[in-house]
Amino acid sequence: MNIAILIFPGTTGDVDCHHALQDTLQASVEYVRHTDTNLSKFDCIVIPGGASYGDYLRPGAIASKTPVMESVVAAVKAGKYVLGIGNGFQILLEAGLLPGAMLFNHTLKFNAQSVTLHVENNRNPFTIDYSEKQSIELPIAHGAGNYYGCDQTIAQLQANDQIIFRYASENPNGSKDNIAGICNEQGNVLGMMPHPERAITSLLGSADGRQLFTSILKTWREKHDAAIS
Repeated sequence: MNIAILIFPGTTGDVDCHHALQDTLQASVEYVRHTDTNLSKFDCIVIPGGASYGDYLRPGAIASKTPVMESVVAAVKAGKYVLGIGNGFQILLEAGLLPGAMLFNHTLKFNAQSVTLHVENNRNPFTIDYSEKQSIELPIAHGAGNYYGCDQTIAQLQANDQIIFRYASENPNGSKDNIAGICNEQGNVLGMMPHPERAITSLLGSADGRQLFTSILKTWREKHDAAIS
């Protein structure tokens, strides 16, 4: 499995993602710059957290217009897996690859803490190694993690099982419907504000992020084996 980690000016989560992917999957992982335009050799694309372009204009807005994002759109249409974490989620929203928008936290303060999530849909390529409604602990670190969608958007997400993670007890940022992560209708694009790459070993306080990465590998293997059989 070949995995690309996208890097924009201001990205800070790329090294964490690289370690997490190599430690959990032993996959081929490469860094890809925002100026690159060919992602055809990759099976999965990860857009890590940080503050791309200093979060000027809106978090993720400028990064969503860079050359590499045209290739991300093509990869999505080809059925490849795309994971956006933190600022990566914001970039996917700004690029129109996921519905809704991201607002500043309701407290108007940066929030960094461990949160409890519920896995709302474990039939997704990113969550098949979790059990339904499983409670997991992941860290957050963001100033604009308040997910917003109009009533129609929220109803669509609910009807299509596109809500993948919800905050279980405390809603740390004011997100509508306690949303912490959503996918597209096809299920191959996931955006989430919590950071699974920072929770792959109990030494970091939680290893609950590992199953997200192993889910991707397991789904890809099943799809790959079916294609060559």
